[in-house]
Amino acid sequence: MRSRILSLLVLFFAFSGDAYSQEKVTLSGTISNKSNTETLIGVTIYISEAKVGVTTNSYGFYTTTLPKGTYTVIISHVGFDNIEETITLIENTKRNFGMTESSKTLGEVVIKSNTTKENIRKPEMSTNKLSIATIKKMPAVLGEVDVLKSILQLPGVTNAQEGASGFNVRGGSVDGNLVLLDEAVVYNTSHLFGFFSVFNADVIKDLKLYKGGIPANFGGRISSVLDIYQKEGNNKEYHANAGIGLISSRLLVEGPIVKEKSSFVVAGRGSYAHLFLKMANEPNSAYFYDLNTKFNYKFNDKNNVFVSGYFGNDNMNFNNSFINVYGNKLFNIRWNHIFSDKIFSNASAIYSDYDYRIKVKSAGLDWKAEVKNYNFKFDFKHYLSNDLTLNYGVNSIYYKFNPGTIRPFGERSAINPDQLAQKYAFENAVYISADQNLSEKLSLKYGLRYSNFQRLGAQEVYTYANNQPVVFNKELHIYEEATPTGTINYRKNKKIASFDNFEPRLAIAYSLNNDQSIKASYNRMSQYVHLISNTASASPLDIWAPSDQYLKPEILDQVALGYFHNFKNGKYSLEAETFYKKIKNKADYIDGADLLGIDAVETVLLNGEGRAYGLEMMFKKNTGKLTGWVSYTISKAQQRTPGRNADEPGINNGEWYRANYDKLHNLSVTGAYALTPKWSFGAILNFQSGKAATFPNGKYQYHGITVASYGARNENSLSAYHRLDVSATYTPKPDRKQGWQGEWNFSIYNLYNRSNAASYAFRQNEDTGTNETRRISIFGIVPSVTYNVKF
Repeated sequence: MRSRILSLLVLFFAFSGDAYSQEKVTLSGTISNKSNTETLIGVTIYISEAKVGVTTNSYGFYTTTLPKGTYTVIISHVGFDNIEETITLIENTKRNFGMTESSKTLGEVVIKSNTTKENIRKPEMSTNKLSIATIKKMPAVLGEVDVLKSILQLPGVTNAQEGASGFNVRGGSVDGNLVLLDEAVVYNTSHLFGFFSVFNADVIKDLKLYKGGIPANFGGRISSVLDIYQKEGNNKEYHANAGIGLISSRLLVEGPIVKEKSSFVVAGRGSYAHLFLKMANEPNSAYFYDLNTKFNYKFNDKNNVFVSGYFGNDNMNFNNSFINVYGNKLFNIRWNHIFSDKIFSNASAIYSDYDYRIKVKSAGLDWKAEVKNYNFKFDFKHYLSNDLTLNYGVNSIYYKFNPGTIRPFGERSAINPDQLAQKYAFENAVYISADQNLSEKLSLKYGLRYSNFQRLGAQEVYTYANNQPVVFNKELHIYEEATPTGTINYRKNKKIASFDNFEPRLAIAYSLNNDQSIKASYNRMSQYVHLISNTASASPLDIWAPSDQYLKPEILDQVALGYFHNFKNGKYSLEAETFYKKIKNKADYIDGADLLGIDAVETVLLNGEGRAYGLEMMFKKNTGKLTGWVSYTISKAQQRTPGRNADEPGINNGEWYRANYDKLHNLSVTGAYALTPKWSFGAILNFQSGKAATFPNGKYQYHGITVASYGARNENSLSAYHRLDVSATYTPKPDRKQGWQGEWNFSIYNLYNRSNAASYAFRQNEDTGTNETRRISIFGIVPSVTYNVKF
């Protein structure tokens, strides 16, 4: 029935589109960078006589339908010179364009009026896009340009603390972010516990962050989508660029395999600070490496194949007593096919693997865990008319979770290692959505996603009395792990649990005029895989687990309302949004939960609910020597886990309490100044309210031991966080376009040496017996220098 309804919808739209396009012709093609034929995403194509504007998709493809006639086509994209060309259309025409990179500096790029007009009219909201050129102007810790650190300067985006992995969006948890690299899921986005991200900025082509109003083609997470694409490689000439820093270096090589038909790009990074530690006879070390690859082959104008991969690893060794190794492996093969000048398709087969391992000598422990998925997706973009575009597709993901293989420390192999129960799951989805202009002022984006998730065997599943894996001890007034009463043995591929969800999406934009609009959105999303962690930020020791009969899928409902205004022909812009989101089945941990090596995570979890609401504002200066933005967010993120019956208190007595990632105020000021063609400067000022924490409020004696007592969960806060970073870039020969092109980057992280609290340690002084509080900080002032070169 569901598939029949979707088929009828497709036929209806297709019939409507054919009727509308009679007596008209279609102009279509791809738009690329003229120097290297790299396709460009989000380019605006404006037909002045028809007052029609369209943009290129994720693969640089565009199409527009017009009455026969002669038209002026204006093509514009930030960082490139405009193209203006007169075209006479008497039949369906395929026309590709190559854009030339602007000779002006980044700070002098002018945003053209037709581009800003399209941004105002689009129903897309709660979305931010940063160019790699902008990101590279930002100061970075230890001189390493960082994609994830850059999005932390956007409204509604924070992280748990300095040096923490991942990021939090609109009061959501780290595992609520769907992070995609060339469509492959990235499970851990950090190197060295969050000091660096896994994304090498040299090889990144485009990135887009969706915080709300998320399109129907995305699913499986409830907080945000970070969609990142790698470069395709120069298919005309061989080029390379490299960077040498204090603790890491990088190299990228690209060029044609078959000139103007096939190309490759390979990029690698590695840190080497551990080598200096060894020279100083320091027993501790920490290092990372990663490798990005991409190949493509253009069979003809209608068929392209892309093969991309990512391979990264971290290794931390503390005196051979604590060893932590973790990494991601991603692989994707994609086929782009153009069925006609109105139908574009993309089929992808994707593999993602994240493994993590710790060795603890004192505990005699060697523990390794892993999560894999095999993903197939087939997406279509159907341009029915200039005012109606249809998107539809299917997606299937097979998961394999290994929560732990445990061996004795120091033994490379064991005859009978302890193996925690491996888990399997299958997630399927089908979606359809439409982008429609109802009038010059009113635009819509609406759709529906249907998802199904099945927990599968083979596995022995524990059973519990009254079907409750957590019990409440009335005498001690605490929650405890229940003792299993038995097991049920599910054979391979036998269904253990199943969930179905419909996920409607809607976004509306109403243009007050060419420079102002009001937008609103609603989306429902479902999340079936969870990061089991009782820390505030993601770490390599956390466990990924699928939904089952005990751990329910999280369901999000989010609404947002926004006002958008461009000033002075796009020189300045203002975005203001307010949002409210509510989450069902929010997993919460009982007090004292210990997750390491646990086989039945359901025995330390209770199902609750969450909510977040707030106001985001962003003011940008887009042109001139000085560019940048000021973003401010005021928000609350809370959760609640009431008792399951009248005799139970729940968590925090069933009252709403601050989520670990709740921060009331979040202010960021980001600026870039092009002083001369040789010298440019950047600065970032951050201020955030202190994150939630639980401090001891007293102590008591138990068998001669002093034990701290604690109040309500997360009723305290760390001190406010603030920091100023600055950078300067010197380019000796800015006019050189060929041969060796070098530049120096100087940066200072935490200029005024603020000791921001990552946590507090509470202890009793052994000499005086008085209680002490000690602030634990990660970074003070950190200067760095990096030399970058292109050739």
